[in-house]
Amino acid sequence: MSGSDQLSAVFSALADPTRRAILAELADRDATVTELTAPLPISMPAVSRHLKALERAGLISRTRSGKLRMSRIEAAPLREAAEWIERYRRFWDTSLTRLDAHLAAVQVAGRATDRTTHGPSTSESPGKPHDKEN
Repeated sequence: MSGSDQLSAVFSALADPTRRAILAELADRDATVTELTAPLPISMPAVSRHLKALERAGLISRTRSGKLRMSRIEAAPLREAAEWIERYRRFWDTSLTRLDAHLAAVQVAGRATDRTTHGPSTSESPGKPHDKEN
């Protein structure tokens, strides 16, 4: 599978909350279908279908030892997805930093315009004489 097809398969597999829950379990330990089914509100055949989707995406590998079929998380595809996302996080961080700088410059320019338009702030109203008591 090519890199972008692999990435599409990974994101497609990660789009399902049940698959993410299975991956979270497998991040702690290798497990059988029975062990993975226990905390989930779905049947064992449904978990098996999710495991097949995760295996097709390369997110898990499965091994058989006698009657036991163990599932294990595979980190490489997750790392590739995280690296892809990281590029866009840096893009948004840079964009938001530039936006912050622009807004700060607009605010400073707005304050400078207010001072030149309205003059210095005084307690007296312009054009009114100041009453002094003698």
